[in-house]
Amino acid sequence: MRTDVKVISMPNLKSWKEKARQLHTEVYALYLAFRDPRVPWYAKVFVAMIVAYFLSPVDLIPDFIPVLGYVDDFVIIPAGIYLALKMIPRGVLEEYRQKARSEPVTTRLKWVSATIIILIWLLVLYLLIEFIWGVTH
Repeated sequence: MRTDVKVISMPNLKSWKEKARQLHTEVYALYLAFRDPRVPWYAKVFVAMIVAYFLSPVDLIPDFIPVLGYVDDFVIIPAGIYLALKMIPRGVLEEYRQKARSEPVTTRLKWVSATIIILIWLLVLYLLIEFIWGVTH
């Protein structure tokens, strides 16, 4: 009988849930740091784009496209968060990570954020329609 066979196990659900929780904590810390005057303007612009995209119900690459549909979810968003975290001064980031861990996101903040993102997408849709309408007439 062979004893050198390695068993490859799927990552357990708890580790995926923990990774998702960490991702949400990092995004909330970015949101909190965004409002701090010690954060450079270019980092604030990038953080705003990443947090908005993270919260947005609309993907650049729709999820129904095989393989590519999840590229933004598993590559673009984590890479954007990583870059955003590198742009924020370390002391400021640690302060807001602690705050993000100790103070959970309120339901009100979730609704306000979702409303703002939806309004932005509606504005983009309106401007796109106006542009197309102007070009054809």
